[in-house]
Amino acid sequence: MKTRKIVLVVAVCLLAVAASFASPNVGTWKLNEAKSKIPPMATKNHTVVYEAMGDNVKVTVDGKDGSGKAIHSEWAGKLDGKDYPVTGDPTADTRSYKKIDDRTTDLTNKKDGKVTATGRIVISADGKSRTVTVSGTDAKGGKFESTAVYDKQ
Repeated sequence: MKTRKIVLVVAVCLLAVAASFASPNVGTWKLNEAKSKIPPMATKNHTVVYEAMGDNVKVTVDGKDGSGKAIHSEWAGKLDGKDYPVTGDPTADTRSYKKIDDRTTDLTNKKDGKVTATGRIVISADGKSRTVTVSGTDAKGGKFESTAVYDKQ
């Protein structure tokens, strides 16, 4: 009986430690268009899902491009600032995420080795929303800036 209690206490402690290291990014985020400032004809990522995969993260994005066509992209890698392949994003073939602190992550999109967009993701103190600020160059060479606000589901 004593051994069972010890094993149970150790298991609960390990779960608590693991939960404390979980990224606040993990989960499903829905675009809050009313709070966002996205230029007309820009891509709108309606749903973004972050999943922990061991020491990697998988990011799945569903939305619509500027003409209203559905888009779906996926990225998997570490938050270490290194480039990892992204699929389904016509503006990028690699993306990097770099963890700045527990609530802040920087991102860089590249197409054919050239930076097309950079941004910062900031999770609110209460963990219920996140703001993604991005600037870059579109396919026609025009500069853009957008701020998208997401609510955690």
